[in-house]
Amino acid sequence: VTSWNELRRDGLAAEEHAFLNPGQPARTPFITEQLAGTTGPVIAVSDYMKAVPDQIRQFIPNDFASLGADGFGFSDTRQAARRYFKNDTHSIVAKTLQLLAAKGEVEEGALERAIEKYRLLDVNAGTTGGAGGDA
Repeated sequence: VTSWNELRRDGLAAEEHAFLNPGQPARTPFITEQLAGTTGPVIAVSDYMKAVPDQIRQFIPNDFASLGADGFGFSDTRQAARRYFKNDTHSIVAKTLQLLAAKGEVEEGALERAIEKYRLLDVNAGTTGGAGGDA
């Protein structure tokens, strides 16, 4: 996503148009259109607080979760910081498994195995965000 704020503005504009123009066809927010017909959960990830991607939650037709860097006072490598805040690639996989498990769409224990395999509790095991971009 290039702008969580713009997606929210677009969604709110669609809601306002529907509110002020009853009887007219409602405009579908851009993000809702883009996800139309997709299946599975949507995981929104940001290096900012979870509240930033969360602002589009109401326009997402799928199960939705936000990952972000809530908190303060952690200063280390980008990889360690993303692992610490659980907004790295392996945390995205784990969060996806959690949402799929809640619907019974993955085998029992898949989330636990991912947490162990990717060492999600070890900030030094993070690999996302090294020099030159994300790994």
